[in-house]
Amino acid sequence: MVDNRYATALVIACVLSILATVYLSVAVGTQHWYQYSSPTVRGEANVSELRSLYEEFMDGEFDEKTYSDTLFRLNGTVGLWWRCVLVPASANWHKETDVKIVLECRGFTLPQQLIPKYKEPGNHNSGEDMLRTYLWRCQFLLPLVSLGLVVLAGLTGFCACLCRSLTPTLGIGVLHLLAGLCTLATVCCYLAGMDLLHRVSMLPDKVDGSLGWSLYLALISSPLHMMAAALLVWAARSHSQNYYRMTAYRVA
Repeated sequence: MVDNRYATALVIACVLSILATVYLSVAVGTQHWYQYSSPTVRGEANVSELRSLYEEFMDGEFDEKTYSDTLFRLNGTVGLWWRCVLVPASANWHKETDVKIVLECRGFTLPQQLIPKYKEPGNHNSGEDMLRTYLWRCQFLLPLVSLGLVVLAGLTGFCACLCRSLTPTLGIGVLHLLAGLCTLATVCCYLAGMDLLHRVSMLPDKVDGSLGWSLYLALISSPLHMMAAALLVWAARSHSQNYYRMTAYRVA
């Protein structure tokens, strides 16, 4: 028989865990982690340059400098697995008054995620930047680890329900705590990586960068996982203490 307090704590923990997992899954699958705001383009020369950048972005070989410059100039957004730019639907958009803007995206493949970063983006002779390389790899691996930990916790909790046992609750709480820490580390790695990128690849004039809603979703999911972990650990410890007290009382 489970005390109402523990049952309530477990239900709230489950709701928090589900919310955190949904938020993190949406964050991982969307591209709005960081976004750039670029000025309006004027002049035929600038239009031709941007069209060339866009074509290289969509069809050219993967290169950090190329796609970064395109993101800077075309109101780009970049996430963990996607990079997108806002481009006019018409080729003669600079001559039109009512321009329709569309979002064009390219995904990062797994080999591209593992490509080393260089001290000077685009210059392979400048030497590998180990810090940026491992920050980039951590930022896409850690959320997958976090989701994996939550799935493992969910399977463990399902088995515990079938067995009508609160014994695994402490372990489930620890798994949620680790998931929250992994998510928090993901956000920290991403912010550090973007800061280092902007130091070695300066933003053009009048181009501003800002954090996107996908990053905030990931940031929100971390404390939700930790709160779920706190409730689970409290329920497990309190139930264990009460169980031993009742056992000692019955023996006495």
